[in-house]
Amino acid sequence: MRRLVLFVPAILVLAVAGCGGSSGSSSKTTSSTTPSKPTTASAATLGVGSTSLGKILTGANSRTLYLFEKDKGPTSTCNGSCAAVWMPFTSAGKPKAGAGVDAAKLTTSKRSNGKLQVVYAGHPLYYFTSDTKAGDTKGQNLHEFGADWYVLDSTGTKVEKTSSSSSSSSSGSTGGSSSSSGSSGGGYYP
Repeated sequence: MRRLVLFVPAILVLAVAGCGGSSGSSSKTTSSTTPSKPTTASAATLGVGSTSLGKILTGANSRTLYLFEKDKGPTSTCNGSCAAVWMPFTSAGKPKAGAGVDAAKLTTSKRSNGKLQVVYAGHPLYYFTSDTKAGDTKGQNLHEFGADWYVLDSTGTKVEKTSSSSSSSSSGSTGGSSSSSGSSGGGYYP
């Protein structure tokens, strides 16, 4: 009986030590895998960039932004799997108007998860996951999730022409705003 009394506390000490060690290594793994997407640590800046489609609206890192024709007002209808492919352009506060953007047309709309989505000229704005760098316009004129997707010009009007190149260069202006992560603000999170 005496051996059992000594044995039980020893097992408990080992079990607690094992849990503590596991949790420490787990947090190291988590911290070493940082997301490549910009965070919403600062207000987003909406800019204008040059592409094969002309001068169009751009977000963080001069990435192309799109409108979804299913959206009939400032409230997004793209949620769930749609928002995983067409990531909402979000902001931590009131978004900023970069060069060439009309600040009077720039607002936000609250998403179902509470995040603020940037809206321009009444259109909620989105990134396309297949656009991997500034100037990409691979989402232009696609029909997905029940409607068409288009880039917008600086007036907030959809651009209907088809891209001759999906990865032309961009000389986007984002107004110089930056967050602590090195992006120009504006997250991709649904």
